[in-house]
Amino acid sequence: MPLSDNNTQAFLALVRAGLWEREVRLLSFNDIDFSQVQELAEEHSVVGLVTAGLEHVVDVKPPTEEVLQFVGQTLLVEQQNIAMNDFIGVIVDKMRNAGIYTVLVKGQEIAQCYERPPWRASGDVDFLLSQDDYEKAKAFLFPLAECVEPESGKHLGMTIDSWAVELHGNLHGGLSTKMDRVIDEVQDDVFYRGNVRSWMNGKNTVYLPSVDNDVIFIFTHFLKHFYKGGLGLRQICDWCRLLWVYRDSIDTRLLEKRLRDAGLVSEWKAFGAFAVDHLGMPIEAMPLYDASECWKRKAQRIRQFILMCGNFGHNRDNSFSKRPYLIRKAYSMGRRVGDAANHARIFPLDSMRFLPRIFINGVRSAIRGE
Repeated sequence: MPLSDNNTQAFLALVRAGLWEREVRLLSFNDIDFSQVQELAEEHSVVGLVTAGLEHVVDVKPPTEEVLQFVGQTLLVEQQNIAMNDFIGVIVDKMRNAGIYTVLVKGQEIAQCYERPPWRASGDVDFLLSQDDYEKAKAFLFPLAECVEPESGKHLGMTIDSWAVELHGNLHGGLSTKMDRVIDEVQDDVFYRGNVRSWMNGKNTVYLPSVDNDVIFIFTHFLKHFYKGGLGLRQICDWCRLLWVYRDSIDTRLLEKRLRDAGLVSEWKAFGAFAVDHLGMPIEAMPLYDASECWKRKAQRIRQFILMCGNFGHNRDNSFSKRPYLIRKAYSMGRRVGDAANHARIFPLDSMRFLPRIFINGVRSAIRGE
């Protein structure tokens, strides 16, 4: 059954309410099917945000049975987050005692920017390391891992105590040389100039990128997923919360310089308009916000693409995943070309500029058997 626009609008209204802990009214959305709202929340990994939003509904009473389903799922997310944070504290402490310096990035570090950190759906445990420490971490963690994935560039995934752990020697987006060069400069600022912040995870101090550096890491990471096949609301919500919590300390001039150097100013303004128009981001907390109509149109097209794909391409047809390897690669490349045509409606120049790099990386992965 296709999702009605009322259900989509109600879903986004509840996400906004949970994201900003503000009142929400649902009466104007006639005949809401909360099972479909739940389906959308699961597709975009924002069940916790919608559950928080349900607490702020002021004009109707959502069905008790549906609310209890949201609450039950959110409690499971909370339990997983508590267990994951305990694991992070243990593994960071072990690496530190072994002389390995690491910075936690993405998922669990950005969760700390939410009003209710345990309600953000967790993913992998992502560690960013300098080149030397990346090699040390590989050697140190190998004996602890139940399984280790094939290494791709400076990226290695493994499973330790049933948790998915990813080691990153860099956070390249693989879209353009200019973009990756800026990411490398930001990473150098983390490791060679010590620009980090910290999170007290229980009794353990966990280092995170400084806010100005984290803004670039989070933005370029979700942009990579946007251009390479699947972007969900959770990743953009992460970006919004980071910008909101640190709205008074972000160096806007540095941010603008880095975006210009990376060739990503258009993407920032379009996603900024999306955050304001569709996620309720306060304008005063969105750096470089531009209220021009052209960015609002781009934001609407971004919304259509995100709702179509779901988190990490959740909604896409993956029936070809069991086909032979080269056929899977051919399907995947065909999808990339189709996405490029779609993205060209939003970012006509950049979608064409990024496509050759995406295609070349895909061919290289196929040759390596990845």
